[in-house]
Amino acid sequence: MGYPTKLLGQDERIEFQMKPHWRALIPPMLWLLGVVFVGVYAFARWGDWFTNDDAVRSVGRWVVLLGSLFVIIIFSARPLIYWLTTDYVFTNRRIIVRTGFIARQGRDMPLSKVNNVSFDISVLGRLLNYGQLMVVSASDDPLVINDVPGVESIQREINRLHEEDDLRRRSHGDLIDG
Repeated sequence: MGYPTKLLGQDERIEFQMKPHWRALIPPMLWLLGVVFVGVYAFARWGDWFTNDDAVRSVGRWVVLLGSLFVIIIFSARPLIYWLTTDYVFTNRRIIVRTGFIARQGRDMPLSKVNNVSFDISVLGRLLNYGQLMVVSASDDPLVINDVPGVESIQREINRLHEEDDLRRRSHGDLIDG
């Protein structure tokens, strides 16, 4: 599901949009596999550990099941939902970051306000082609976007879009003044 075009301004168009890098899904998937493995093992072996008391076996299995479910929701489902509901949208006029499922958060930065675009890539980021993008404007706190796929090319594209927006604003100003 892409960014709704009804939320764009007049003559504004989406240049490209993306989700955080898939690397962000590795820890939640490892948690899921680990909890399923440990949970199934504990659930199956619980009866062997407490063979004398049926109530302890029954309650213990429910505790293992509910505990496993809780850990899966917190450490696997929640990060997956966050990843699915995070969008990085770059238009010909602004940078848009939207996150959240129930409680939504968003930040827009007009390209006209951009002063500097930089990136930071870790060693793992070099291997998997992702990094952190920092966009600095004159008036706001820096816009820091984590887990950006192909961050170096995104930095170049933002600079290109900034220059095009600057040219558009200058030529539009000439039409108004003249």
